[in-house]
Formats: sequence, structure tokens, C-alpha cells
Amino acid sequence: MQELELYTACPLCDCTDLADLRTASCAGHGLYNPALNDTLLWRTCAACGHRFRSGFYTDEACQLLFSGTHDNQRLGHDYEAQRWVAARMIEKVLPWRSSGPWLDVGFGNGALLLTALEYGFTPVGIDLRTDNAAALAGLGIETHAQPLETLDFPGRFNVISLADVLEHTPFPRLVLSHTHSMLAPGGVLFLSMPNAESPLWHLLDAAGANPYWGELEHYHNFTRTRLEALLRQHGFTPMRYGVSERYRACMEVIALKD
Repeated sequence: MQELELYTACPLCDCTDLADLRTASCAGHGLYNPALNDTLLWRTCAACGHRFRSGFYTDEACQLLFSGTHDNQRLGHDYEAQRWVAARMIEKVLPWRSSGPWLDVGFGNGALLLTALEYGFTPVGIDLRTDNAAALAGLGIETHAQPLETLDFPGRFNVISLADVLEHTPFPRLVLSHTHSMLAPGGVLFLSMPNAESPLWHLLDAAGANPYWGELEHYHNFTRTRLEALLRQHGFTPMRYGVSERYRACMEVIALKD
């Protein structure tokens, strides 16, 4: 089985001047399958400084990877507690949008969408895990179990959330371009992901305890600086930075469609 499609250039700027950065073991990851390599190679771009995996999984390898699901990614997991976390995320969006269609990409346990419904938004979910998609649809919520890039809803959404999603995508520029096309004018893009230039990230590195180098579902380690530059290149204006409660060393960025 061919496991990886290797990057021949930086996936953010197309520079071909790449260097190996470090390796890390993913053997202890909850979704690790022995059929996959247990060592991840991270590279860095000489032009823009972005740090990313040496390649992304083929369709066959993805089938192995997505054959399992973390408990916290199952619809309804710990919803009473997660409702509070989701509410604080939604309240950061309210200064710009307080109603209308909200698309959550990779909705996982569904806490953000279910709480957005409670706030008066019209929730729409997308998730590649078909069991999760069926469970959300069973609640009467519009649900799609397909890649984001295959959705054809130009200008439909007031809010789109990529909560811990962009670092999972092989080509973030394609995701941001398509997201931009589906947002209404002045629509809100909500993103969260690890921040590789946060003080906590550096402290975890120094202690040899940074979990993200061995995260086999991630292809990228973004910094706030690189993420906000990428957003501007794709027609967004970053409006607010915050610390995410969802995972360790994570950030939240709110951006508006220009």
C-alpha cells in the first residue's frame, strides 16, 4: 500500500526549498493502525517558514485512519459540559453575526452546531465520518458526509466554522478559497487550531511533551502569523484572536470575508 502522497513544494506558498525539521513517533496515538508507518517526518519551508508533514495520506491509508473514532468526536459526547465551551465560541461571533445559516465543517461531537441552534442560528453540518453524519441528520439537522470542496452553496452561509479542521487538510488554500465562495458578503469565518508560536507550545517543546508532533491526523503546524497572512491572501480580514479551550496550546481566530 502506498501510504503517503509526498509534498514536492510548500502547500502554502509553492516554494520548493524545503528542509527536514524533525521526526516523531505516532505509535501511541489513539487511532494508530500498525499498517501505517509509526514515524512522522516534519519539514519546513525556507520561504514562508511553514511547518508541515512530508506528505498526506492516500485514500487507502485514510480508510484505515478513519476506521476508528475518538470518543470525544462522537455526536453528543459530554454535551452538557461542551455546551458551555461552544457557547463561549459562539459569543465571540455574535458581534458580527447573530443569526442565519451556520456551517460547521467536521462537526465531531456536534456541540458547536447544537449550541448554535440554541442561539438562533440555522445549523448545517459536514463530517466525513458517516456514522456521525447519520446521527446528526437523525436530529433533523441538514447534514453532508462529503468533502467540503464538493459542496456547491455559493454565498449561502453567514458563518462557517473550521474548528480544529484546517490543520487536517492536505491543501489549506483550497479549503479557504472554497470557504470564501460559500460565505455571504461580510460573513464570518471561525477557525481554531494549535498555535505553534504560542509560549505554551514552546514550553511543551522544551519539556519534550508537545503532543502535536506525533499527531497523525494533522498535516500542518500553523503559527498565528502564518495563518493570518494566509487568510488575507484569500480574501479575509482577521478581526479577533483568542485562546481556545478545546485543546492544548490552541488559538481561535475570527475573520470576515472582504
